[in-house]
Amino acid sequence: MENKNLSQELKIARRKSAKPMLWISMVSMTMMFIGLTSAYIISSNREDWVSFELPQALYISTLLIILSSITFILAKKSIQKDNRKVTSALLIATLILGFGFAFYQIQGFFELKASGLYLSGRGSIVSASLLMVISFAHLIHVIAGLIVVLIVIYNHFKKRYNSTETLGLELGAIFWHFVDILWLLLFLFFYFLR
Repeated sequence: MENKNLSQELKIARRKSAKPMLWISMVSMTMMFIGLTSAYIISSNREDWVSFELPQALYISTLLIILSSITFILAKKSIQKDNRKVTSALLIATLILGFGFAFYQIQGFFELKASGLYLSGRGSIVSASLLMVISFAHLIHVIAGLIVVLIVIYNHFKKRYNSTETLGLELGAIFWHFVDILWLLLFLFFYFLR
């Protein structure tokens, strides 16, 4: 009986600490991006700074990641009503939109290369290099987010979520919304600070 109580207490403690731990990790990720964008701002004062148009693919990727957050919000609302079928469809839509975001981010790198802008070496300029580094760092976080979405989908199909048990789905949604909002802020940053 004592073992069962201890196990239950550990489970409650993990549940209580899950969200705060996620928030702490997101704050540290935010600090990294603040550092990168600060380097961009400081570098923009260089004499050799060159402005350029953002690749069209980045506009498409921005729309896709916003839509993916909407589908994740709707998935959470759906599971709270125990509508498993709709939740499944919305989680899969989130995943597809997330992969679409990653695809168009990579297309954006190819568009920059096609216009003669490179990360390093001959033909590279500081503004394009920093855009690529910051976008790539974000893309790595999106890939982590896609893994999280896959885990949420797996757990959903294992029937681990319902109207009274949504913690894992909520944690996945918080992280996904974080990478969404982060990209939106980065996109606006690049758009206005070219």
